[in-house]
Amino acid sequence: MWTYITKRVLQAIPTLLVISFLIFSLLYITPGDPVLIMLSTSDTQNMTAEEYEAAKHDLGLDKPMLVRYKEFLVNALKGDLGKSYVTDEDVFKTIMGKMPATLLLTVSAVIIALIISVPLGILAAIKHNSIYDSTATFLATIGTSLPKFWFGLVLIIIFSQNLGILPAQGIAWPSEGIASFLKHLILPATSLSLGLAATQTRMIRSSMLEVLNQDYVRFARSKGLKEYCVVIGHALKNALIPVVTVIGSEFGGLLGGAVVTETIFSWPGVGRLAVNSISKRDYPMIQGNTLVLCTIFLLTNLIVDILCAYLNPKIRLEKK
Repeated sequence: MWTYITKRVLQAIPTLLVISFLIFSLLYITPGDPVLIMLSTSDTQNMTAEEYEAAKHDLGLDKPMLVRYKEFLVNALKGDLGKSYVTDEDVFKTIMGKMPATLLLTVSAVIIALIISVPLGILAAIKHNSIYDSTATFLATIGTSLPKFWFGLVLIIIFSQNLGILPAQGIAWPSEGIASFLKHLILPATSLSLGLAATQTRMIRSSMLEVLNQDYVRFARSKGLKEYCVVIGHALKNALIPVVTVIGSEFGGLLGGAVVTETIFSWPGVGRLAVNSISKRDYPMIQGNTLVLCTIFLLTNLIVDILCAYLNPKIRLEKK
């Protein structure tokens, strides 16, 4: 098991290096001058060539790209992602200050998706080719087809504007009251969970259908075990292996997809921070934000691989 974990960690390191280089390279060739962005319009109109070069030197933008990338990588390993061109705040501290809101939204969306998809997928599998199966499949297809932003706007119109029972913007923490916390969380988390719930429902259904036809499930039934014991105790564990993989992959996707959801619901997370940074050409904030999200995505996939190897020993057994 430890050999498998070590191998996966060693595979993740070069992947992260390639991602960091691509992020840095793409932003290096992106149109827009950070010097002009940092200074006001009146300052740039009266700026001399010497003053412009001095400001560029202070930002380190006069160095070759590879030199700047090396400095960026070394500083990133120390936890230093630079300072914002716009606010002059520490990038890493700013991102970490916004991260709890994004993780709260993402984890809540995963929980809601599990609450919806697991019973629906199991019901569709054990009631195969019935009205329950057709309904679950239909709802899953609709869920994968609807855009998250459209679904979020529909939720705002129904529950905020028309009914007036849930707020459409902002965040509330548990310290401000559980009722207020849940009211602010329900709409954005439900909107973000739509695609994942639909994908997981279809995955659980197909995985359960495959597992229920295995010999060990038939043997469990032949021993006289009750149906829920066979389904939950024997079939569900093996059926969850591909589901765990999907959740891990989708978790990183939810972090990225939270950009739109956080913008619609004015949720103060890293997604909204990324949108504001892009509009202002704040290169250090964009680089740091993307690198942190990619690192979380890789760590999530690593944890998922380890969980899958634990659930299914065949995954970690390799031929010499």
